[in-house]
Order: sequence, then structure tokens, then C-alpha cells
Amino acid sequence: MDFLLDPNIAYLLLAGGLIFAVLAILNPGTGLIEILALFGLLLAGWAVYNLPINSWALIVLFIGVIFFIASVRKARQTILLILSILALILGSVFLFRSDTWWQPVVDPWLAAIVSILSGGFFWLVARKVLEAERVTPVHSLENLIGEIGEARSDIKNEGSVHISGELWAARSDEPIQAGMRVRVLGREGFVLWVEAIKPNQTN
Repeated sequence: MDFLLDPNIAYLLLAGGLIFAVLAILNPGTGLIEILALFGLLLAGWAVYNLPINSWALIVLFIGVIFFIASVRKARQTILLILSILALILGSVFLFRSDTWWQPVVDPWLAAIVSILSGGFFWLVARKVLEAERVTPVHSLENLIGEIGEARSDIKNEGSVHISGELWAARSDEPIQAGMRVRVLGREGFVLWVEAIKPNQTN
């Protein structure tokens, strides 16, 4: 386990765990993403617990998150995204404390690559989600009741289904395997309650 105390490894585990956690929230019910997120965060938590942390670097990272949220919420505010990524890079590089405060512990190139790729990716995803929320629905949500679709992931407490050309979050009283045909029984907000259609059932 000593290799986990390498600041670069600890940083990658922490960043990877957080990225997979966000992906799990965006696409619930897959199982694998949730496991990767939990595994990465557990290992990163152990490493962070055993490594000295710079409190001021955490503050810089928090400021970077604030800039990121502002860049998503405000149209054409790319300067805020740039400031967010710069803050994430700076906070990442100095996240772990060294003997001299000005000496970075995490490789700056590694921090830059991770911050730019993850920041840019989630900025695009967040912008698309906000754009989708502003689009006026072309059909009544109540008309989804009784519609037939396909489970895109295993469904129990959470999962996803493809209904009427769109991907929806879904729940079911009984386990449903990915690929099975499903019928919409009801909805709670934007979450659909579905049941599996058995092979011998008719529509």
C-alpha cells in the first residue's frame, strides 16, 4: 500500500474517484461506474488521510469549483472557465504539503492534463444539460404512461430506459435486466416507474 502514498498516485485516485462519482450521478444504475467511483475514493481517502494537506490549496480548489459553476450558469463566460481550470491546476499541484511551501508535490503536467480534460468535459456536459432543461417538451409527460421502451441498464432502485426517442431515469419494483422491453406505469417528476414486458406478454 506504500505506493498509494505517492502524491501523484493519490491525486489520480482522488480525481478519478470524483470523476466516476459525477458520471454515476449523470448515468445511474450501471453498477460498474459506481464501483469504480467507490473504489477510487476509498483508496484516495486512505492516501489523503496519511499525507499532509495544504489547507490553502483546498481553498483554491474550492474557488475553482465556484468559477466552474459560474462559467456554466453564465452564457459565453469562457474567462470564468479558464480561471476555474487555472485554480484547479494550482490547487492540485500544491494539494499535498512538501518541506518547502513553494515546491509542488504533484506533477504540474499531470495536474494540468487532468484539470483541463475533466474541466472541459464536465463543462460541455453541464452546458448540454442546461440547454436540454430549457427546451420546451414536444409531448405531454402524461402521455408517457403506457409507452413501451427498452432498458438501457439494469434497473432496480435506479437505472435508465429509452422511451419515445429519449433516455429517462427509471425505477422498478422488480429487477429488470438491460435490453429488456419495458412498459411505463407512472412517473415521479422526471423519473419513470416501469415494469418488464415478459416475452409471452402482449402490448
